[in-house]
Amino acid sequence: MEQILGYLGLGLMLGLSGIGSAFGTTIAANAAEGGLKKNKEKSSAYMILSALPATQGLYGFVAFLMMKGLMETNPILLFGLGIGMGLVFLLSAIRQGQTAANGIANIAAGHDVMTNTMIYCALPEFYAILALVAGLMA
Repeated sequence: MEQILGYLGLGLMLGLSGIGSAFGTTIAANAAEGGLKKNKEKSSAYMILSALPATQGLYGFVAFLMMKGLMETNPILLFGLGIGMGLVFLLSAIRQGQTAANGIANIAAGHDVMTNTMIYCALPEFYAILALVAGLMA
């Protein structure tokens, strides 16, 4: 039973982070598509901001690779870490995508907010990094 919980934790860690990144990047990319209709010259800014939520999926993958060794020593801990980290990765990626989408809309409207948007996008990213570090320290 403990082994099943450990594998479930690994699956949640990887799966939730990937789902969050997929949603986050899609939210931002949808705004970028709208932005292209208004201001094509800013497409590189749209692309950079759209890609930011993908990092949480990478964090989930890194955590998966580094923590699979816990299966042999503490699968119950792995289950708890998988749920906790997976949820943080999921929610931070979605919220980061929403933040990026708002920045993209403002850039498309002609406002010079790329730097500010990058800073705002770093805020939910910070919590994903904290979850990754905390998980690796466990």
